[in-house]
Amino acid sequence: MSQQPTTSDSNVSREEILDVANLARLGVDEETASSYANDISKVLTLMDTLAAVDTADLTPLANIHEACQELRADVAKHDINRQRNQAMAPAVEQGLYLVPQVIE
Repeated sequence: MSQQPTTSDSNVSREEILDVANLARLGVDEETASSYANDISKVLTLMDTLAAVDTADLTPLANIHEACQELRADVAKHDINRQRNQAMAPAVEQGLYLVPQVIE
């Protein structure tokens, strides 16, 4: 029976990466093992942070469509300043924005 890692220890060593790579018959060099150890340690630290969040009073969301977002009223506004907006454009001709041709 294998020993399960504890979530309180978020640091993975380079040696642990090399040991697992050896067991899996993967060719991992020292530099890559150090990078993997650093990345995995960061992920485990994030998981510890998420595990510490109190979610007791939260209702689980089974489907994203159950969530409802309030939308603002769709009201037309006529306060567009064409000269100001076109002054920022890279190319304008006769009141139209010029864009590069995509289809020949």
